Amino acid sequence: MEVLQGFMDALQGIWATSGFLGNDPRNYIMILISLVLLYLAIKKEFEPLLLLPIAFGMLLVNVFPGITATPSTEMQLVTDYMAAHNGAAGNYPTVILEGLEYYQIPTNGGLLYYLYQGVKLGIYPPLIFLGIGAMTDFGPLIANPKSFLLGAAAQLGIFITFIGAMALGIFTAQEAGSIAIIGGADGPTAIYVTSILAPHLLGPIAVAAYSYMALVPIIQPPIMKALTTKKERMIVMEQLRPVSKLEKILFPIIVTILISLLLPDAAPLVGMLMLGNLMRESGVVSRISNTAQNELMNIITIFLGVTVGATATGEVFLTPQTIGIIVLGLIAFGFGTVGGVLFGKLMCKFSGGKINPLIGSAGVSAVPMAARVVQKVGQKENPSNFLLMHAMGPNVAGVIGSAVAAGVLISILR
Repeated sequence: MEVLQGFMDALQGIWATSGFLGNDPRNYIMILISLVLLYLAIKKEFEPLLLLPIAFGMLLVNVFPGITATPSTEMQLVTDYMAAHNGAAGNYPTVILEGLEYYQIPTNGGLLYYLYQGVKLGIYPPLIFLGIGAMTDFGPLIANPKSFLLGAAAQLGIFITFIGAMALGIFTAQEAGSIAIIGGADGPTAIYVTSILAPHLLGPIAVAAYSYMALVPIIQPPIMKALTTKKERMIVMEQLRPVSKLEKILFPIIVTILISLLLPDAAPLVGMLMLGNLMRESGVVSRISNTAQNELMNIITIFLGVTVGATATGEVFLTPQTIGIIVLGLIAFGFGTVGGVLFGKLMCKFSGGKINPLIGSAGVSAVPMAARVVQKVGQKENPSNFLLMHAMGPNVAGVIGSAVAAGVLISILR
């Protein structure tokens, strides 16, 4: 009987400390949301490399909130400590309360607290950009420098949303800037800006940014078709000129110098992007270029995704403010696409119909998904049309453009 009673007491102790009793009811709603995101990542393959770890981080923190606990100190009577350690004194700071002497014994934080420091300190996003640079061919952009204009036009959503968020009167300028950067369709940039300007909004903004990146194939085509005619979508563009190795080597160096001098706050993102690309194009550091593309990129993606997802607790995420962020983020992303397509139409007109305006929608920096959407939409109208490489120019320009926009917002609002 004593054994049975001990077993029952142990079960009661486990139940009393379990999440079933201690968790906030809002956590269970977040668990359901995380399961939906996992479904989209696994079944629908919506940006699974990031959506899956983000969704699982969200699941993990709402099941066990202590996984993000910050380090603290535990008070213990000096006499009790010495009695438990055979009379040996501890090397801890002491404090005297009501005539009794206590040790202040530090305790460890949760696992994701430590991994999250890479986000908080702005380390992970530039490293992601390093990997992106190492994987990206800037040749289409160099071959057609006019793509820079399309990449710039697609940042329209960022600035329109910033103005709109400020007009609502419920967000500070720093919060509005962090929300607006969602329009760049660049998750690492959104995280980087938010970690500097409004770290308390990191969870909702990161989830919104990556969700809209994953939904590019759903969100963009209706906008593209609504703003272009069938004739425009059928335009076949001339083949791009070959780009020399010297051009590819000089490009990242020149861009780094110009942007870093003009906007120092953009230097971490642009500099790492261009370093990765220079490693790729130089051909002399293939080992570290491959590491940046594969091992480093994969490791940072895991850490970034899980820790960002873990910021989306029920208490933080399920608020009217979060709903506003989700809606404004969609507006930002939509206007980014609109800005790119409309400027593409303008270029089409001035070029005498030689530029397919669809490539303007790739000016958002969801690389290479936005370029693939352009190819798919264009090929539906004209099966012999191949717009992928033409769309990669604005797509790469959009990556640079969103980093520049981030630098502008940080320099003005910080």
